[in-house]
Amino acid sequence: MLLLLSCSQTGLVSINTEHQSVNRNERVRLLVLHYTAINWQQSLKALTQPGATAVSAHYLIPESFDPTYPADKPLQVYQLVPESQRAWHAGASHWEDRSALNDQSIGIELVNLGWCYQRKVPLAQPAQNELCLTPDFDPAQLQLLATLLKDILARNPEISPSRVVAHSDIAPSRKQDPGPRFPWQWLAQQGIGAWYDNPTMLKYWQGMSALPDVHLVQRALQRYGYGIEVSGVWDDASRNVLMAFQRHFVPNRVSGELDIETCAVLWALLEKYFPDSLTGPDNLALTLQE
Repeated sequence: MLLLLSCSQTGLVSINTEHQSVNRNERVRLLVLHYTAINWQQSLKALTQPGATAVSAHYLIPESFDPTYPADKPLQVYQLVPESQRAWHAGASHWEDRSALNDQSIGIELVNLGWCYQRKVPLAQPAQNELCLTPDFDPAQLQLLATLLKDILARNPEISPSRVVAHSDIAPSRKQDPGPRFPWQWLAQQGIGAWYDNPTMLKYWQGMSALPDVHLVQRALQRYGYGIEVSGVWDDASRNVLMAFQRHFVPNRVSGELDIETCAVLWALLEKYFPDSLTGPDNLALTLQE
């Protein structure tokens, strides 16, 4: 004790690391993708300077042909916050059994002028109250993103495919980015993130004689990672979660309402990434027709 105190006073503490605990995990568990909805110059200012709402991200990737991006610079990835520090990008959020996801995620912003509009006077069908106008994502920007993500994944083994998520996945009642036109399937083809296998999806699509009940769908969404209450009631919160799921995996059916295709995709994802959920205590298996 006296030796340690003496060393501490001189700044020469001797630390022995031969006994390492196995009771630990990595701090970073999630990759969260966003779009900025504003141009490069506005995005850079919003993510690096003080403002009414202080926000940031670990990385910002510009897009080609943005007139506000410096003409003398090649398109490149910009790191705004070191990965070892918290960026303020997720806000109130939930995935799997975790919340306050700024503490355990890396946030990446893509410059894209997309935006999802909400009707001022809502209609009875929730799907008719949202209109997303999102330009196609720039191929050069996406290549930079894929290279960056592969590097991050190689250094963070706890980021499994289902933990590469949209901002809307972790905050479905507040956010819509990166929107229904973000190419999640293309990203999965690069070995990044989750996507279902067509034969498995078709098996469920052909085999379901009716929609699964609401309680079971809520449990399935929760098992995949979404922060949804299992109530058995298809309320606005459930619709918001399903719309987030559809933006990610069924972008041709962003309705917030259950349909056979959406359910087939959900169960195909569970079978691929969480097979134990179909046979174990969760008991989420469906009875399919031959």
